[in-house]
Amino acid sequence: MTIAAISTAVGEAGIGIVRISGKKSLEIANKVFKGNKVEELNEGHSKRLVYGHIVDRENNKIIDEVLISFMKGPHTYTREDMVEIYCHGGIISVRKVLDLVLKNGARLAEPGEFTKRAFLNGRLDLSQAEAVIDMIRAKTDKSFETSLNQLEGSISAKIKEIRDILLEMIAHVEASIDFPDEDIEEVTYEDLEERALKVKEKIEKLLETADRGRILRDGLNTVILGKPNVGKSSLLNAILRENRAIVTDIPGTTRDIIEEYVNIDGIPLRIIDTAGIRKTEDIVEQIGVNRAKKSVEKADLIIAVFDISRELSDEDFQIIDIVKDKKSIILLNKIDLPNKFSKSYIQSLIGDKLIIETSVASGIGVEVLEKSIKDMFYSGEVEIHSDTVITNLRHKNQLEKALENINSALNDIRNYIPIDCIEVDLKNCWDNLGEISGETIDEDILDKIFSEFCIGK
Repeated sequence: MTIAAISTAVGEAGIGIVRISGKKSLEIANKVFKGNKVEELNEGHSKRLVYGHIVDRENNKIIDEVLISFMKGPHTYTREDMVEIYCHGGIISVRKVLDLVLKNGARLAEPGEFTKRAFLNGRLDLSQAEAVIDMIRAKTDKSFETSLNQLEGSISAKIKEIRDILLEMIAHVEASIDFPDEDIEEVTYEDLEERALKVKEKIEKLLETADRGRILRDGLNTVILGKPNVGKSSLLNAILRENRAIVTDIPGTTRDIIEEYVNIDGIPLRIIDTAGIRKTEDIVEQIGVNRAKKSVEKADLIIAVFDISRELSDEDFQIIDIVKDKKSIILLNKIDLPNKFSKSYIQSLIGDKLIIETSVASGIGVEVLEKSIKDMFYSGEVEIHSDTVITNLRHKNQLEKALENINSALNDIRNYIPIDCIEVDLKNCWDNLGEISGETIDEDILDKIFSEFCIGK
């Protein structure tokens, strides 16, 4: 079936694109397009832009002035015949062109269906297809670069390398089982262990990049924590360089969590400004406090803010207890006011946590905080600058399953369990890795993956 969809974002723009893919792409295009210098499009027009109009032939009404491009498969995104119509940008013009294309024989594409066809037709493997949506959603240059590497096949190559070792092991094991009397080189447990250890090492190396990969994709989950009126919202505004949160002298102004993304030298931060931690009779504020505590549980980094111009309270000590065992940075805010306690005192309570003295309202210490976040993030610089970084949770889950399989196989090898039992774990490991590239994946999982794509991609 020939499919069609709008491939550009909804809204005002210079150009809007309607994309068509399938056997009848050229036929449908000729039903709606009238060129100024050509009677109709043909295969000779492949990869050329042709000027003309989209026309509703039922009433001979011009819909839009366009450029149109026909691309002959298999040298296209989907490996099928494709047509792209370049309309004037805007909601009405692009929608009218799409409606006319659908009226003349195309079906509206499902989310991600163009990329799904590229996968099914062998142009991309599944990890490359998933990299497409990661590129679209990239929040920083670094996350875009990582996704581009995946689109170019960086993960695919690593997975293939591991699966090739496993396939060789499985082939030797099966040959030993099926043809015991043939003149085939005997499989030794020592050889199996050596190869299994190689597989284990390569899987673990990929998994080591997963936490930072998730941060590159989704952002460093950063929670600003403190009691009311210590300067949390001022800090959020300072990092964002805009007045996103309301700042007043009234405690409890922030009654719910506020989430924003910010880019610090290529590191995406998902910053969560929380309601102040305190006891309150206000039901709405108490809900905000509860949500703040839940946010802490999921945080990659906590920025705990204390007002150095006020004596430490029960709420402050409660926050100190919360962040003791968490990755956190301590801010002693309002240092421009008379101090009520010392940095060394807080250090004695908090341990070896980084403490930064700030006056957020005056801009003092904010740059030091940003540099500290960057330094913490790049402490694993080797993994971040690797061409292959696991950013996809599904890939991480499959790698973890594969690691369980190879560990089980290694345990059996070391205990000299019959090789036909070892073969089961090797095959499971091979299959689980194959789900990353899409070579051994169920249709239901495939549908779920592509349902997360935007329509038109």
